[in-house]
Amino acid sequence: MKLLDNKVAIVTGAARGIGEAIAVKLAEHGAHIAFTYVSDSSADKAAALEQKLVSLGVKAKAYKSNAADFAASETFVNDVLKEFGNIDVCVNNAGISKDNLLLRMSQEQWDDVMNVNLKSVFNMTKQVIRPMMKAKKGSIINMSSIIGIRGNAGQSSYAASKAGIIGFTKSIAHELGSRNIRCNAIAPGFIETDMTHYLQDGDASKTFLEKIPLGRFGQGEEIANTTLFLASDMSSYVTGQVLSVCGGLNI
Repeated sequence: MKLLDNKVAIVTGAARGIGEAIAVKLAEHGAHIAFTYVSDSSADKAAALEQKLVSLGVKAKAYKSNAADFAASETFVNDVLKEFGNIDVCVNNAGISKDNLLLRMSQEQWDDVMNVNLKSVFNMTKQVIRPMMKAKKGSIINMSSIIGIRGNAGQSSYAASKAGIIGFTKSIAHELGSRNIRCNAIAPGFIETDMTHYLQDGDASKTFLEKIPLGRFGQGEEIANTTLFLASDMSSYVTGQVLSVCGGLNI
């Protein structure tokens, strides 16, 4: 059974990693996918993903667009509406990390992380809620992090941005629940992606694995499965929640 037949889903930052896994999973369940990538270096990966999604029998299109830019987000959403007709699901996945101790962190590093991780969620949500309100339905899914719940030395900017997403998510759930628009967040733990490759080898890997009750790093597909649940009617009575997908790290 396909859970998202003929739904239209936006996924930001989907050219690789968790975003790519989410786009594929939603497409496997019948969703048409509009996704973003931001850099020229990701263009080939984005094109390959677009073709992969189309091969699954859905409509798909890659857009070079920066979710951290308000005007670009507005243009992107308008283009999606023209191309796809409506928006049922918005997955705010775009994110970066620029880890550093606060003593050494520059203002530019802080601002970059806040803009990409947190401001992008505001930008995209602001744009998608109008068509969702008109349709009287929708699911907004924001990618937070277990670090936004627990904090971590050397990651104050990342933790602050991801904690901000949680507060934003809960507030939007209050604002839009009466319009049948749900807003939830996912807080991944340590997932095997390019962003966490430095944690997966040697002593660093052993140190982190000792803290995870399930004793392993997570996979992108496990985050994608959670996203599918929140995007579909399986979670029709779930809003304002933060689902930790972390192998027990948050116990």
